[in-house]
Amino acid sequence: MTIKPLIILPDPVLRQVSKPIERVDTDLQRLSDDMLETMYDAPGIGLAAIQIGVPRRMLVIDLSKEGEEKQPLVFINPEIVSSSDDRSVYEEGCLSIPDYYAEVERPAKVTVKYLDREGKEESVEADGLLATCLQHEIDHLNGVLFIDHISRLKREMVIKKFTKAAKSKVL
Repeated sequence: MTIKPLIILPDPVLRQVSKPIERVDTDLQRLSDDMLETMYDAPGIGLAAIQIGVPRRMLVIDLSKEGEEKQPLVFINPEIVSSSDDRSVYEEGCLSIPDYYAEVERPAKVTVKYLDREGKEESVEADGLLATCLQHEIDHLNGVLFIDHISRLKREMVIKKFTKAAKSKVL
């Protein structure tokens, strides 16, 4: 397993729409292992393939707490098939937008169909943190960032801050 470098805002790669995965094979399973290793190293609870520069529709999640046994989940070609009218608000962060957090309102429950690591069709009904995390990561696959769900003024300030930081690293 290899820890991959994370793509950081304002990199335009984060705005790409990821392509569906045609087949599940050992290369894809290796990619999921690399993604999990990268996510654990960061540390984070979710990671979409595009965040390591791979525009494929795959994400990984692990909501286990520190000290608990790891519970990695791999979602290939995930698709939200239903969402509740009830809403919930969570403070979200993102490995591609380090050290920035904001409250985001999303549907409280979602049903997601996907392929697992072996290519088997699965479906999960999620609520709470898992529902939020799935929506956040699926947004990534569609080129959407969590800051797109906050006010325009706050979003522009965040983008400006990260653009300035990126320019200073280049110099």
